[in-house]
Amino acid sequence: MLLPSIPLFLLFTFILILSATLLRRKDDRRRPPGPPGLPVIGNLHMLGKLPHRTLKTLAKRYGSIMTLRLGQVPTIVVSSSEAAEQFLKSHDLVFSSRPAIQASNYLSYGSKGLVISEYGAYWRNMRKICTMQLLTISKVDSFESLRKREMLLTVTSLEKAAKAGQVVDLSEVMHNLLEDIVYKMVLGCSKVSGFDLKGLIQRFMYLLGAFNLADHVPCLGALDLQGLKRSFKETSKALDQVLEKIIQEHESRSDVHDDRIHKDFIEILLSLIHQPMDSNDDQIHVVDRTNIKAVLLDIIVAAFETSAIVVEWALSELLKHPRVMKNLQDELDEVVGLNKLVEEADLAKLNYLDVVIKETLRLYPPGPLLPRESVEDAMVHGYFIEKKTKIIINLWAIGRDTKMWSDNAEEFYPERFTNNNFDYRGHDFQFIPFGFGRRGCPGMNLGLASVKLVVAQLVHCFCWELPSNTTPNELDMSEKSGFSIPRAKHLFAVPTYRLLKKAHEESC
Repeated sequence: MLLPSIPLFLLFTFILILSATLLRRKDDRRRPPGPPGLPVIGNLHMLGKLPHRTLKTLAKRYGSIMTLRLGQVPTIVVSSSEAAEQFLKSHDLVFSSRPAIQASNYLSYGSKGLVISEYGAYWRNMRKICTMQLLTISKVDSFESLRKREMLLTVTSLEKAAKAGQVVDLSEVMHNLLEDIVYKMVLGCSKVSGFDLKGLIQRFMYLLGAFNLADHVPCLGALDLQGLKRSFKETSKALDQVLEKIIQEHESRSDVHDDRIHKDFIEILLSLIHQPMDSNDDQIHVVDRTNIKAVLLDIIVAAFETSAIVVEWALSELLKHPRVMKNLQDELDEVVGLNKLVEEADLAKLNYLDVVIKETLRLYPPGPLLPRESVEDAMVHGYFIEKKTKIIINLWAIGRDTKMWSDNAEEFYPERFTNNNFDYRGHDFQFIPFGFGRRGCPGMNLGLASVKLVVAQLVHCFCWELPSNTTPNELDMSEKSGFSIPRAKHLFAVPTYRLLKKAHEESC
């Protein structure tokens, strides 16, 4: 008598989960250990507000290769450098795809961007275009004058704040600076009249990283119980209006196809429109407007939002560790001098800056949880991994593994990078902030160019103190969860200009 009152979708879900469980019981192939789950939701209830932390704790009990069932989605969580090497290097092709999520259908034009799209001919061709046309070192270097100009405007503004003894919202300053740099480089403009593009991009980031029940129990997707589908549609429509307006403005210009060196990314992509991505591709994928928009969103998010977050954490740790701040300023004084601003040519000579940035990325990787998906069945470390299994590489946990980084793994200690050859490309799997292999971040050079310059310039030009007699030990270092891990609260500090006055005058 109770059965008719049970909603049909719950009954269907129960039968589906029960059937899948019975099928799994018939398969005696060895799978990684993991915690028991609840009916229907599996282990979803265990993730908490900060999944990167929760998964690290669970890995201590169940191992560095751990099985979870997130709703109906079988998931493997990888939490050590040795295990990550197995998945990202030894079996890179098998785990080269991305799991499908509802957000990508709306926010990435049907998964046509680089970051979220499934592995295949389209993704390979689009990555090739972006790498060769937009993200080469020479292309990144060609925008040096733009970065210098925007950086100088920020320094000038901060110098005025320093004279007035004002408390500065460094989080806001960093986002505004990197927003202007990235928009001018990618879109050819800093602001779009009538639109809050920065707000839309931050909304995009939030939605992309939001927990979505429909991704884990697909039969509930049509109900939109969390209202996320509605938010996806609204944000996607607003972003499309902005991008369409900018593209139309570029198309109306007479100089779109000229030979200028400093073309923005839209101009480059528009020059390729309607052309085959690869003449050897049997499917003949052609560059169209939706491809361009999806790729532009990926690049803006990677180059603006994630870079700003890394700079925020770097400055936070420097304020929390005055010893490190002084060491960095001593190096800047010796290499650059107090009579000039930092030039990009100086960055290669700033070894201590390099280890400060590496240590920041170790503790705060741009994407703490790296998602992959298996494209076929595989055996890894003696465990059977079924096709279409979701893989989560916990970069946050790997960067804080005491077995690899010693007992002070939680401490900000840049000197740990001084006498080793760890590079940013992840060849040592202890340090893979940008991922590795086919799905490694192609925009690494673009992000690092801005991050290093901004940190170096702000530390060189100003002494920084925490406001209201706050001590370094009292600085709140808590984070929020999402696609990235931004600070939970904005970073505030008081600047004091420290260069000789003529340094600023000569730069002007």
